[in-house]
Amino acid sequence: MRALVRRVLSASVFINDEPVGKISRGLVLYLAVHKEDDDNDIEWVAKKVLGLRVFEDNKGKMNLFIKDKKYQLLLISQFTLFGSIQKGFRPSFNHAASPSIALDKYCQFIDLIKRKFSGHLATGKFGTDMKIQSIDDGPVSVWIDSKLKNY
Repeated sequence: MRALVRRVLSASVFINDEPVGKISRGLVLYLAVHKEDDDNDIEWVAKKVLGLRVFEDNKGKMNLFIKDKKYQLLLISQFTLFGSIQKGFRPSFNHAASPSIALDKYCQFIDLIKRKFSGHLATGKFGTDMKIQSIDDGPVSVWIDSKLKNY
């Protein structure tokens, strides 16, 4: 499982020009499911995301996490995080899970986040063409990969 986490001042997701999810200050989480992901991958990534200390404390040090000040979370499925350009310029997505498996794991991930995070959670819609607007804060971006835990 791969996640690209971005700290934002605000973010919204639109489908067919209609807003389906919106957050104020918090994190946008782009999530991709690997074809070999299991429950351990889901739990590990969720734990890392919810534990990320990327918000500044009163001394300006990144020391606070998403639960500290009721920050919000926007979760977007994005299989293209598994795009490989190893053999050319057109990305290959051979490592991404099939849509049916990915949807199941994505839903499991959302359910786990809902159980562990009491703040505002917004999502896009799996397998849909979405438009995302965000105002990055910092910018601060963190890459999380359950298969490369030492990254």
